[in-house]
Amino acid sequence: MARPKASDLTERELEVMHVFWEASEAPLTAADAQQRLAKAGRELAYTTVATLVRILVEKEFLLQTNEQRPFAYKPARSFEDVSRSIVGNLVDRVFQGSREQLLLRLVETKRLSARERALLEEVLKEKK
Repeated sequence: MARPKASDLTERELEVMHVFWEASEAPLTAADAQQRLAKAGRELAYTTVATLVRILVEKEFLLQTNEQRPFAYKPARSFEDVSRSIVGNLVDRVFQGSREQLLLRLVETKRLSARERALLEEVLKEKK
């Protein structure tokens, strides 16, 4: 399997980013992130989380917020920005640029709830 581009997030990097996004604007240390992952049922060694945080800083997904140890970090990119980019890449790579095919797969894969149908209809009306 090809190594992800520096601009792409691996599964584990994305897991760590979710911890920082959920913390909102409150900076977290690598130890804080490790504890939050553990509470969510994802046990990772501190060194693993610290390495992932370092990589996310290098990739410019996280910003270091202080100069003294322990270092604290906050997201450099919003969830909306990153998710938009990931979905765009998915459309390009898997569906050869066809948003229509992506939408078809989404609704074919699992039955939509009434709430999901209403939301989809609302979004479609706004896009007209």
